[in-house]
Amino acid sequence: MPTGRTLRQRGFSLLGLLFVVAGLGVGMAALGTMWHTAAQREKERELLFVGDQYARAIESFWYVPLPVGTPRRLPKNITELLADPRFPGTVRHLRRAWPDPMTGGAWVLIRGADGGIAGVASASDDTPFKQANFPARYARFEAAQRYRDWEFSFDAENAAAAARPAPGVVAPQSDATPLAP
Repeated sequence: MPTGRTLRQRGFSLLGLLFVVAGLGVGMAALGTMWHTAAQREKERELLFVGDQYARAIESFWYVPLPVGTPRRLPKNITELLADPRFPGTVRHLRRAWPDPMTGGAWVLIRGADGGIAGVASASDDTPFKQANFPARYARFEAAQRYRDWEFSFDAENAAAAARPAPGVVAPQSDATPLAP
């Protein structure tokens, strides 16, 4: 038959074991929070990379030398960035269609004045960790409250306006025949 002293020792062992389990639980919770933060920061880096790839692909689609008589326009869909339909051969502006890194799903498409795709944005309403030190091209992201506000776009309207000659400026002649006096 156990004595009173043995029962007390078992009680202390059980209490010590409960403290160890509680400490492990707190440690695991902290580790989970750190892991989640690291994973979200990695997704942010991927979002910046992939979003920039889309913006550069749309810019490439706009500026690519076109066949004579083909008007400049924005792509109608993402597929046109993968294989430009304005050319008989395959012209790629984007290697593959990446999903939104924050949601794993489709991007929110930003439409231009002509109805084409001017850019993409994440569908996530989460608050970004990154608040500063963006590349100059994306300095406006510092004021963003959500990932959805990080819009990776190409401003076709300003690009078209910059390509037009200013009023009163005569465009250079393409033929080299001198004018008669």
